[in-house]
Amino acid sequence: MLLEPLTPEGGALQGELLAELTALHASHRDFHALSGDFPDPDDIRPEQVSAVLAAELADPDVEVLLGRSGRKLVGVVITLARHPDPDDPDPWIGFLMVVAGERRKGYGRELVASVEGRFRGAGRDALRLAVLDSNPEGLAFWTSLGYEVIGRRKDRRLGRPCAVLRKALRTPRAAARVAVLDPDGSVFLFRYDNEEVGVHWAMPGGGLEPGESPRDGALRELREETGWTDLTPGLLLCTWEHDFTRAGVPVRQYEHIYVARGPRREPAGDHLAAAHNEDGILGWRWWSPQELATSTEAHWPPHLSQLLAELGNAGPSA
Repeated sequence: MLLEPLTPEGGALQGELLAELTALHASHRDFHALSGDFPDPDDIRPEQVSAVLAAELADPDVEVLLGRSGRKLVGVVITLARHPDPDDPDPWIGFLMVVAGERRKGYGRELVASVEGRFRGAGRDALRLAVLDSNPEGLAFWTSLGYEVIGRRKDRRLGRPCAVLRKALRTPRAAARVAVLDPDGSVFLFRYDNEEVGVHWAMPGGGLEPGESPRDGALRELREETGWTDLTPGLLLCTWEHDFTRAGVPVRQYEHIYVARGPRREPAGDHLAAAHNEDGILGWRWWSPQELATSTEAHWPPHLSQLLAELGNAGPSA
């Protein structure tokens, strides 16, 4: 999706673009009945849309962003780089709307991700927004994207009760791991302790180095953390993403997980103690399929038992 700033020519919106924006607003009659942005939500006119957006752009900290799929306008986002409240350090998303006929296609999530990327690139570490108490659908959307309610306040324009939400902007990190399986189907896991998510079990692996492929990174990490040099990552078991904090930095980690088969053994090597201490590794063990399926402890990814069971059902050729 292309995200482009709205820059009215001569300070006014005209022609095809104004028609697109008017159609977008008119497609959300129920929302505008809640918001009160227009006198009659059943009769939203081009001049009204132009006036509303001009008023937004009069603030130098406001940016109106147009989301396009190809040449088609699919959504609009309005952001505020600095809130008028001096005690509020975060930028805000003031408005997000996707053309009604284009909903349920993931455009809203793409728009939010693009906005988050813009602010992350500008060095901002969180975003805020407010949702009217009368808009439970909006609250469900934003919480599904990781925004958390941090307080309540009345909106500045009409004094309506709102929930205030905030999300930390995490640094993206590419990583890879290896599910090492012994001849009986048990999987080797490390026990990690992380400052954000706590104690959990995960496969050997870690972040990729610049220019490194996921498969090469998985092999390097496996050797560094176990000392095993005779295994090669094979089948891609899955990809998944999750949040945690690494060295004090909140990250969103994108992982490739591969499968390797080898003998049941312990990690070996003089360098392992230092490497494990640095990565927060507390210990290790082999988990049988039954133990993994019935465990109440945290495992990464959470559906690891199911993934390995499906791998076993596919037969040795997998």
